[in-house]
Amino acid sequence: MSHIHAQPGQQPPSPQPLPGVSNIIAVGSGKGGVGKTTLSVNLAVALGKLGYKVGLLDADVYGPNVPLMLGTNAQPKATGKDRIEPIHAFGLKVISVGLLNPGDKPIIWRGPMLHQIIRQFLGSVEWGQLDYLVIDLPPGTGDVALSLIQTVPLTGAVVVSTPSDVSLQDGRKAIEMFRQMKVDLIGVVENMSFFVCPHCSHEIDIFSRGGAERTAQQFGVPFLGAIQLDPELRKSGDTGNPAVLQGENSPHAKSLYEFARRVIARVDEIRAGAAEPVIQIQ
Repeated sequence: MSHIHAQPGQQPPSPQPLPGVSNIIAVGSGKGGVGKTTLSVNLAVALGKLGYKVGLLDADVYGPNVPLMLGTNAQPKATGKDRIEPIHAFGLKVISVGLLNPGDKPIIWRGPMLHQIIRQFLGSVEWGQLDYLVIDLPPGTGDVALSLIQTVPLTGAVVVSTPSDVSLQDGRKAIEMFRQMKVDLIGVVENMSFFVCPHCSHEIDIFSRGGAERTAQQFGVPFLGAIQLDPELRKSGDTGNPAVLQGENSPHAKSLYEFARRVIARVDEIRAGAAEPVIQIQ
């Protein structure tokens, strides 16, 4: 079985592009509980609704929640020797450990095993032609992120944080990890940014507010927007109906589409080789 690190004196194998896949976007966070998978799922579905061909790889092997949020328990099919057909949901091609290991049984894997499953999900799945492959990483800066970066060339990474100081402290570690691994930062998005009272429409900063934008400025990376703390967003995830299905004009989905469009703009900048991010928040 493959190991994450090369033997002493050997160079690790260089990342190999995925044939037919134009852009690979990793979505990460420094800590759990910040809504990273919710944003990964809604980003992928929004990109599809905006007319792109999109795949979603659930690499959060410890908490593979993508199947729940897409409302599916379909089983991927083997299509020949060492080839896997992804499932289809809301126009996406999807693969997840949660589809291979359904239920509540935990997955207990060491680093080399994680490396192998990531390589298999990337190289053995029939992704076909994709404009974007969105990869939902586990929280933190561990083996899975390292394996991904060593296996395929990432177009860039999105870091998800809430405005709280605890979340931001760990979010900064995620930013530094991607920088040290020479991965372009698409930007930082602030989730659970504020709550709008359903009775008086007053905005309440439950977890503080604006911290992720200040962190983005501090590190010189784009700020991709603020997503409000919305019970509808939680409900849509729990019921397997991503909020962006409600359309760009829905108050529950508007900021998610704005986030997706900023990701598109930033990816275009990276692909064009822009030296400095010029993305502006309206």
